[in-house]
Amino acid sequence: QVQLVESGGGSVQVGGSLRLSCAVSGGSLSTYTIGWFRQAPGKGREYVAAVRRGGGGTYHANSVKGRFTASKDNAKNTVYLQMDSLDSGDTAVYYCAAGARIILSSIAREDAYDYWGQGTQVTVSS
Repeated sequence: QVQLVESGGGSVQVGGSLRLSCAVSGGSLSTYTIGWFRQAPGKGREYVAAVRRGGGGTYHANSVKGRFTASKDNAKNTVYLQMDSLDSGDTAVYYCAAGARIILSSIAREDAYDYWGQGTQVTVSS
């Protein structure tokens, strides 16, 4: 059973930065694509970024491109989301998720992922 644990959330002012971590156990990053999603109060879950399994690349939603950077450390079996130039619209609970057989065209779909973490809160205030 794959388990994912997010950490690194917190409160930050507009323009600040945070780095989220997603520690993966029970599965390898060579096998699983890891996605980042977020859910703001009263809204649906939104795709943010993904790191494809093995030697695959990283992908970012247009809403965060140039501000957020997803990466991974295979030795630590951990995926990161570096978030810079944060604004109030980034306030949300951030989740990481894992999927073993995700094709590129499905990478932003929630239902492509099999396992989810519990989420970590990010609050951006002015």
